[in-house]
Amino acid sequence: MPLSADENFSQPLTKLKGVGPSLAEKFGRLHIHRCIDLLFHLPHRYEDRTRITPIAHLFPHHPAVIQGKIISCEVALGRKRSLLCRIKDNSGIIGLRFYYFTTAQKNQFAPGKDIRCYGEVRQGSTGLEIYHPEYELGENSIQALPQTLTPIYPATEGLTQQRITKVVAQVLTQFKQNATLILPDYLPTKICQQYQLPSLKDALLYLHEPPPDAKLDQIAEKQHPCQQRLAFEELISHSLSLLNLRQQLRHHPAPPLCDQVSVTPKFLQQLAFTLTGAQQRVWREISQDLTQEAPMLRLVQGDVGSGKTVIAALAALRAIENGYQAAIMAPTEILAEQHFITFSDWLEPLNIKLSWLSGKTKGKARQQALENLKSGDTQLLIGTHALFQDDVIFSKLGIIIIDEQHRFGVHQRLTLKQKSESGALSCHQLVMTATPIPRSLAMCAYGELDNSIIDELPPGRTPVKTIVLPDSRREEVIERIRQACTNKKQIYWVCTLIEESEQLQCQAAEKSAEELMLAIPNANIALIHGRLNSQDKANIMARFKAGEVDLLVATTVIEVGVNVPNASLMVIENPERLGLAQLHQLRGRVGRGAIESFCLLLYHPPLSAQSKARLKVMRESNDGFVVAEEDLALRGPGELLGTRQTGDIAFRIADLQCHVDLIEHAQLVANTLHAKADESVIDALIKRWLPQGEQYAQV
Repeated sequence: MPLSADENFSQPLTKLKGVGPSLAEKFGRLHIHRCIDLLFHLPHRYEDRTRITPIAHLFPHHPAVIQGKIISCEVALGRKRSLLCRIKDNSGIIGLRFYYFTTAQKNQFAPGKDIRCYGEVRQGSTGLEIYHPEYELGENSIQALPQTLTPIYPATEGLTQQRITKVVAQVLTQFKQNATLILPDYLPTKICQQYQLPSLKDALLYLHEPPPDAKLDQIAEKQHPCQQRLAFEELISHSLSLLNLRQQLRHHPAPPLCDQVSVTPKFLQQLAFTLTGAQQRVWREISQDLTQEAPMLRLVQGDVGSGKTVIAALAALRAIENGYQAAIMAPTEILAEQHFITFSDWLEPLNIKLSWLSGKTKGKARQQALENLKSGDTQLLIGTHALFQDDVIFSKLGIIIIDEQHRFGVHQRLTLKQKSESGALSCHQLVMTATPIPRSLAMCAYGELDNSIIDELPPGRTPVKTIVLPDSRREEVIERIRQACTNKKQIYWVCTLIEESEQLQCQAAEKSAEELMLAIPNANIALIHGRLNSQDKANIMARFKAGEVDLLVATTVIEVGVNVPNASLMVIENPERLGLAQLHQLRGRVGRGAIESFCLLLYHPPLSAQSKARLKVMRESNDGFVVAEEDLALRGPGELLGTRQTGDIAFRIADLQCHVDLIEHAQLVANTLHAKADESVIDALIKRWLPQGEQYAQV
């Protein structure tokens, strides 16, 4: 089955011998669709079957190949019936035990027969034993020992190691015969030499067929030069994809939004605070972007409470001043509602017309909102995922602002962006997150975006003191809350559950609320969760903000966007069930004023080592970027980017934890290649590693 350079990315697996539609479907579950995909389906571990170990040299819990003669075979009766076969070599005797066997299998094990087997040695009732070993019988049937380590590939139901190995072997054979034709090495030799990396062919063959002396510890840690070679190329390809898309986006003109010196000064004058130095710096960067004819593509990061919302307001006003519409999208109704309330307070006095849209906006209210938007009467639309829907049509969209953007799937954000492309102009994009992202991770996830960081909190903020307590001290915590309520302090009590069931979370919150109402009968206690309708949630939050509610019992719906400066105490039940990023977000709901604030993490022992490490980080640091770095180290990129986002940028070989040191170098190489290399080489590299295309990066 020869593969040509033109065909190597498109040959279906069914072109291989013995692979029919059914088997191809099973491989598809492992994201293997093309013949070439098999080369990048690397083993996740290896077995050493290259040498025979004398029985006397065996140790429990160590797998080994042994060879000898069968001296006996009998059915052993005990708690569970088993077949016990004893074999002997020149150094000793060992038992082979089978709990699942047939009469025909028993008859195979005739005394005097030669046998070679492989398996993990255990301490059994008769001494050392191997349970259910792989074996070969008869001197003429025993094959030569392999010359390389035996690969164990990631598998799926209905796909055995033997089947995977046979299919991979076909492609490896072709690859060895003509690697350059099947899989050209696009990285310049100079770059491989600079970073002391092997060729693509050598790296792939080594990882599929490592020699007996391979450093398996190094491979397990994903630090072997051959793994780094593949990860490096994949990261370079990913960066090239982002550079390509950034270039494409820049080719679509956007409306230059110049400073009109009309509404913005009035807006700044009416604020009850002055922008921090960091806010002013970030606004200058955004303002400069907006004056260009190329669309702004900017990510604003800022810790909880750093003041990203006012930056979003300034960006929206700039578009409105220039005769364009602005859209602000938030991931949850409660955050979108908070934004709508805040922006209404700020902008309605300036005669800016706002509208609100969520999935629960129905009937005449929805129809009126859509008509006002299409006619251009609505200047600023704030909403949730509902902004993606087909019937949401803008008159003249100039800027999209996406809050907590890691909470959205990529295709959702792309859908919203495309709403501005019906005319000749594209729109500007501002994406914001209060989940700080380590620089290395930001380069991978948002490499096509310019990055601004608000690294200063407004004056008067008091750092939150975090206290970690076992739930055996729950009564003490409730007593503390009782005292706080007496002193007119406001408190959050957050309920968490492992199950991703909104109904179960609500039930847990309801149970806690009932308990607290009985324990503190004089306090005004309210309950908020995701199953309440929009109006009820808005009313409860308004009462809490006005000081009419002392204690707000909630699920994690209050994670982002809630701003009640008088709230000075937060209790989080079972914090061990949450990741660091979510815990930090929740903690950010207190400490938003000058009042001394506390966060009590009420855990249920015993804690795992990872949970202990997470709670220790929370106790020791209030810095979101420190928390983010620790989160990356403890949990990987998923918690920082959201599982949907990491799914969108899933890597085949590269590991954003293990290969963090390669990311910046990969971006430098990608920049060089993008400026100097042949476009066909860049396209081929991207196609090799991103066969589904680059569309996701357009957002």
